[in-house]
Amino acid sequence: MIYRIILSLRHLFYDKGWKKSRKAAVPTICVGNVTVGGTGKTPHTELILRLLMNSDKWAYSNIAMLSRGYKRRTKGFQPVPAGGSARLYGDEPVQIASKLRAVTVAVDSNRIRGCEKLVEDNNAQIIVLDDAFQYRKLIPTLSIVLVDYNRPVHKDHLLPWGRLRDLPSRIRKADAVIVTKCPAYMDEADKEQWRRHLRLREEQPLFFTTVNYTAPEPVFPEADARYIYSQRLVLVTGIANNAPLRSHLSDSYKIERRIEYRDHHRFTGSDMRKMASAVKALPTACIMTTEKDAQRMRDVKKVPDNVKQRLFYVPIQAAFLSPEEEAAFTEFMLGRL
Repeated sequence: MIYRIILSLRHLFYDKGWKKSRKAAVPTICVGNVTVGGTGKTPHTELILRLLMNSDKWAYSNIAMLSRGYKRRTKGFQPVPAGGSARLYGDEPVQIASKLRAVTVAVDSNRIRGCEKLVEDNNAQIIVLDDAFQYRKLIPTLSIVLVDYNRPVHKDHLLPWGRLRDLPSRIRKADAVIVTKCPAYMDEADKEQWRRHLRLREEQPLFFTTVNYTAPEPVFPEADARYIYSQRLVLVTGIANNAPLRSHLSDSYKIERRIEYRDHHRFTGSDMRKMASAVKALPTACIMTTEKDAQRMRDVKKVPDNVKQRLFYVPIQAAFLSPEEEAAFTEFMLGRL
């Protein structure tokens, strides 16, 4: 009740204008959620960036992405180079900077200052904001809230008894909602049931996406691709929910051992030695991790050779359930911008 009261008062102050908010100098898209991790913000930020890059309207514009850079060791505004250190910039910004070289990526916990710097220093013409739905000081041009299909908001509770970090009623304030990590097929009745559960406004768009995994890629150059074809696996993760990845890998591998850490875990030499011990006991096993975890593992200075040879990550992509739904979302997004 105390947490709910604090949240309610905070939002009331912004809604009434007693605490000031303002827009950026260029169009902004906010990608966020009301829960603690696990809804797929990074893959959906990538998805939106790719849609902008492929659109006639924004393809030749200077597109930027701004994140706070969770758990980074630097302060203030920082441009993120491709191949940069997750320790300095955060794992998610480094992942996007490495995959989308045409996008300017930066980190700043002060989103207003970050947007100003991107416009002034990099001539950004549109900015995608990762995880900024709770940042009420900035009014985005378009706000998109993500909800995990496997963790329905209407069955959850506010912290500390549940995973909700914001009031579930705030979902109604978003310009659009995306239910993520859905099964590959959903009928219209299932979709309509989600609309009722979320208590959306009649005119509020609702979209559905699923997760696609692609072929494993090496974390380190020393990796031996032959280990990918092993049928035995050590799974190492430091994310909020690894169940979808486990399910995907179980189709091709027998997961002999799971080494699990908290979300955004900062890997150490001790963690690497633990992996080395695991594969010493399982000499033919491959080590598999997530794309986000791979960014943080690359920061570890001393990695045993038998880990480097066996360590791979599984790239992840968010995709709409159908081409028609992707087209509808793109039309909606571009129209609002």
